[in-house]
Amino acid sequence: MAFRAALRPLSQAGPGLDPGPAPAVTATFGLGCAPIGNLFTPVAADAAEATVGRALERGVRFFDTAPHYGEGVSELRLGAALAGVDRDTVVLATKVGRTIVDADGVPVPTGGTGANTVGDLSRDGVLRSLEGSLARLGTDRVDLLYLHDPADVDAALRGALPALLELRDQGVVRAVGVGMGHNAPVARLVREAADALDVVMPAGRVTLLDRTAEADLLPAARARGVGVIAAGVYNSGVLADPVAAPYFDYHPATPEQVDGALRMAAVCATAGLPLAAVAARYPLRVPGVEAVVVGARTPAEVDVFADAAAVDLPDHLWAALDAARSAPAPA
Repeated sequence: MAFRAALRPLSQAGPGLDPGPAPAVTATFGLGCAPIGNLFTPVAADAAEATVGRALERGVRFFDTAPHYGEGVSELRLGAALAGVDRDTVVLATKVGRTIVDADGVPVPTGGTGANTVGDLSRDGVLRSLEGSLARLGTDRVDLLYLHDPADVDAALRGALPALLELRDQGVVRAVGVGMGHNAPVARLVREAADALDVVMPAGRVTLLDRTAEADLLPAARARGVGVIAAGVYNSGVLADPVAAPYFDYHPATPEQVDGALRMAAVCATAGLPLAAVAARYPLRVPGVEAVVVGARTPAEVDVFADAAAVDLPDHLWAALDAARSAPAPA
């Protein structure tokens, strides 16, 4: 499957890259680069570079970004952090379907950053978007290319998807897919374009708190041989730290969501594990999920999920988490 091939770097080693004794997490965890594009809070350029550098040190070779993340800033910073790294040793994923615009709504020059993004699922929009991404990333190709939040499935089938297939046929990308936080549009694309898609990336729908993709989207993907990469495993923060970051899907979490996360955090604490590490590992228990993208804005946050890759998590922990998730909130 093209998806599995795209998750492997073309070369497994490169000059100057020595992960040392840390676990090799290349095929399991990827670094989500929305946070280094100033998601929620500003991140300094040198801090973003340090985060990517720490990921490389820990054996991470899969990096996921998008023009929408910081209106181009995430891609620009990722490209800068990877400058000098052998391109064949890393796997890059980015997205199309949104155009970066300035404060007046005018598309920015190729490779530029802007103030906002607007949807564009046309063929030309896809090609222009990728051209800009390649310039910001400082590369001539992308390993995985997703349609980003294609709410208008008909428009995606008419314009964007054929463009993605053209790019894959040309060798500009190695695999194509769809990334979105809503299950129904992605499930429809899986069913109507299954021969074309290599992978889907449900965002926030395969987590300790939200398992809705497991009802329909994931079975459809498995049935059609479409790979699955889980993203948004912290649901925007509540599963990373329900006290300091009580957010769910970019909005304040409900009391019920916070209570559920706190109960699961208590279970994890009893086992001597941080909730964030266990949340990062959860999707890999779900049939069909082959990799997980975890957002991080600091080297310490990288260490949380990199450490999780090597921890043996017993079955009874998952049973206890399921019980904590389904328990009624205290009166």
